Amino acid sequence: KNIISICPKQRQTLLFSATYPEEIKQLSKQFMKGPAEVTDQLIYEGFSATALNGDMEQVDRDLAVLRFANQSCSILVATDVAARGLDIKELSAVINFDLAFDHDVHIHRIGRTGRAGNKGIALSLITPADAQRVCSIEDNHPHPIHWGNINELENHHTTRLVPEMVTLCLASGKKDKIRPGDILGALTKDAGLEGNTIGKINITAMYSYVAIHHSQADKAYQYLQSGKLKGRKVSVRKIN
Repeated sequence: KNIISICPKQRQTLLFSATYPEEIKQLSKQFMKGPAEVTDQLIYEGFSATALNGDMEQVDRDLAVLRFANQSCSILVATDVAARGLDIKELSAVINFDLAFDHDVHIHRIGRTGRAGNKGIALSLITPADAQRVCSIEDNHPHPIHWGNINELENHHTTRLVPEMVTLCLASGKKDKIRPGDILGALTKDAGLEGNTIGKINITAMYSYVAIHHSQADKAYQYLQSGKLKGRKVSVRKIN
């Protein structure tokens, strides 16, 4: 704490410890920015965001990825470890909040956007303290990198990246022999939704998740609350 007290406010803080006792954990929470803190700030600013880190329970991690993949959450804030193996189709942008120390890690991060002929953009937030790593990345990067002042950027998103979809969670899954077709049929034939307003349907052992276009989410929610799925009443809730 004494060392940190005389450090500049604009800095990058790295913590190395052979062990991770409670006092070190509290020190980390006090001085280091993690995905949860960045996510909380984004939500406070009015964005739709969720965090993904190694401290989360597996069920919470799966739900965070599910919501991001089905477009019911606009921003996923993740650590390198938690995002390992993550493959999101048609990802429009990757933003490096902290610049990677390793060039290969940097390439792996930004390689998640612009895949399979799709367009994508990769942005990195840097400070003067990152100058050495910036030079290393530029020297090893196959394409030219364009740098600019963040204060000169214009805000074109007055809607704060409102997600296109809303996720509904049904308390019925594979154990109840629920299939995607059952949910799709109930929403199109019985509830009267157009097929193009229904997104990804994911079914686990205990629950089913369906992404609905935000313009039809209330209609789908009200039907599922009062209607039946395969002849049975099911509990339903919106995932925010």
